[in-house]
Amino acid sequence: MIRSTTHGDLPAVSITAPDGAQAVVALYGAHLLSWKTADGKERLFLSARSPMDGSAAIRGGVPVIFPQFSTRGDGQRHGVARLSNWRLGEHGPDADGVHAEFELTQDDVPAQLAQGWPHAFALRLRFTLRGDTLHMRFKVRNSGAEDFSFACALHTYYAAGDFERSSLHGLEQGEIAFGPALDNIYAAPPALELRTADSTLQLEQQGFTEWVVWNPGAEGAAKLADMADHEWRQFLCIEPARVNKQVLAAGAEWTGQHSITAT
Repeated sequence: MIRSTTHGDLPAVSITAPDGAQAVVALYGAHLLSWKTADGKERLFLSARSPMDGSAAIRGGVPVIFPQFSTRGDGQRHGVARLSNWRLGEHGPDADGVHAEFELTQDDVPAQLAQGWPHAFALRLRFTLRGDTLHMRFKVRNSGAEDFSFACALHTYYAAGDFERSSLHGLEQGEIAFGPALDNIYAAPPALELRTADSTLQLEQQGFTEWVVWNPGAEGAAKLADMADHEWRQFLCIEPARVNKQVLAAGAEWTGQHSITAT
């Protein structure tokens, strides 16, 4: 079932699967705010201090990073997609689940942001709920007459229960046991396993080139106005990404996929 709702002051879309799994997506940024598996357990972190009125990027959930990762370029930090209002596109039942797709073009980007990246593009981000799996499919199309370069990421904040009791498995470097602040980029094996204090999640990706792992630690969290000082212990960011811009030819399309399964 798909229905319109609000989260704070933001228009949003609620997605409910036949088995009871739920997701909420704000049109601002096509930002996934919540994903609950059929057992009612919230799998994502969302800061209690994040603005929910469209005045700033949302802290938590799954921010959509496009066309620039962080400050790796001279444009808007983390790009314009997370600061623009998307439109609900195709939606409905999907092979024992349900899906909703969100769309954005250059015409939807606020004028003050569009000036910094004046290219014609079309983005489509589809969320599918099926059993204990959330699947995200992100498509970038160059709809202009000239090539452009872009970077992107699905900046997923996982509810960790306790950051310091979590571990990540599957990287070439071996197991990561979390403790201090970290902001690392790793080559992308197709699958990882995140073990938190109270759950295990299988993470898969296709089309991206890296995994980015981030947590600000106590000192970093204290510097963030949109995060309570204690909240750093409650999440981990593990995101499929293309951190460096790569060329997309005129008329071409790129697809990245990210699946999360609770086991």
